[in-house]
Amino acid sequence: MKHDPIVIEETINAPVEKVWQAITDKNKMKQWYFDLKQFNPAVGFEFRFSGTGRQGEKYMHRCRVTEVVENKKLQYSWQYENLNGYSLVTFELFKEGKQTRVKLTHEGLETFPQNNPDFALESFAGAWTHIMSKLEHYMSTQINIAKN
Repeated sequence: MKHDPIVIEETINAPVEKVWQAITDKNKMKQWYFDLKQFNPAVGFEFRFSGTGRQGEKYMHRCRVTEVVENKKLQYSWQYENLNGYSLVTFELFKEGKQTRVKLTHEGLETFPQNNPDFALESFAGAWTHIMSKLEHYMSTQINIAKN
């Protein structure tokens, strides 16, 4: 059974180009997302990172960039090592005056093990809401630094 994707939108008080840098530069990403060893916003680029479940379980995320439209869209696959499932994460950026609306979509979550609460829709929704608020906070901090 296919589930509706998670969709979270956040309006950030920063220009599109700055938000694009935040979602594609590994040094900026580690401030609000995950600390990736390498990242390149190029179709075919593969990256991995570790995450922790509710009870301390370690999950190795395996991702591959599937679509890049500079300053507009970044999409990558999201899978877990040694687990079934395939999903897509998409960041879309929309210029709204001097601000940027960021739309995050995570689809295909129903393909992950449904008997594990770490892969429940609510778990992903909570995690993405937290991550998007960290992005918004990081960007507001960067804008305030630039003003001083």
